[in-house]
Amino acid sequence: MKRFAKLSFLYGILGLFLGVFYREFTKINGYTEETVLSGLHTHVVVLGTFFFLIVLLLENSFELTRNKNFNKFFITYNIGLLLTVIMMAIRGCVEVLNLEISTMIDSSISGIAGLGHIIIAIAYILFFLILLDRIKNVDSKKVDCIQSGT
Repeated sequence: MKRFAKLSFLYGILGLFLGVFYREFTKINGYTEETVLSGLHTHVVVLGTFFFLIVLLLENSFELTRNKNFNKFFITYNIGLLLTVIMMAIRGCVEVLNLEISTMIDSSISGIAGLGHIIIAIAYILFFLILLDRIKNVDSKKVDCIQSGT
């Protein structure tokens, strides 16, 4: 459980940093239009900080880490989230700096960001399968305890 609290804290710090980065980077560059950078703070705080606080609470109730696929979920989710955030940051910096990039690079940035979102979606499915399995196991243990009188 400590691992989830620490990871949540790290994502919180990253989210705060990215919020400051967005404000200062756009200010330094005199950029006043919409940019992908504005969504970085929210993405990291919600998908990183809050999500792992929820995982911590669910671990306490359902022992999610007992599922053999939990580490697969954990690694997949973090890779997807970090890939998404990195590509959003690159896209936002390209927008703010008004960089001339080729269509191929532009498409690559979008494609890799999309891949990050797909990886997160796969991790979510895996997470819910793990959660449902652990709920089923906890419920069956409660039934066993009631039937045995313990």
